[in-house]
Amino acid sequence: MEMDPEARRIRGYLVTQAAKLDVPELVEKLRRDVAAPLREAAGRVPADRFHERPAEGEWSAAQVFTHVLEMTVHGDRAIDAIVRGDRPPGVRDAIAGTVWGDLRTAEDYCRTFEELREPFYARVLLARGDEHLDVTLPHPTFGPLNWREWLLFMRIHDQSHIGQIEAIADRFQ
Repeated sequence: MEMDPEARRIRGYLVTQAAKLDVPELVEKLRRDVAAPLREAAGRVPADRFHERPAEGEWSAAQVFTHVLEMTVHGDRAIDAIVRGDRPPGVRDAIAGTVWGDLRTAEDYCRTFEELREPFYARVLLARGDEHLDVTLPHPTFGPLNWREWLLFMRIHDQSHIGQIEAIADRFQ
């Protein structure tokens, strides 16, 4: 299957930047470009509507944020396995439409995101950066990505869903 031009452009960015930046720079890029904007976007959704779908067949902010959390868990497990030299578990980038039952507010989601991401970043920062780059994780749009490319993909992924949460907030204003 041929990759469309926009996907090819994004893949080029992922491959080039993941090879160019060292591991601390990759982690800093994620920290800087995701946590605060995600918190801000989630905070814009009216608290009483965080779990409400803006329209039939659309995702609520809680469902979108749950997907970001799930991708954090999947990415962490896969990258950790690859760096250790183990076979990575499968990663699927698809919104399941579920929510984490014990998370009620935007703040609950933001706190959970930070509780998941910071230990993940700490583990990634222990890597040299050249571990098992021949092992890839398949992505349906961007093709096979090594762990460094997948780490940078997580930034693009999260930013896309930040935009989705912002659009939900705008619909509820």
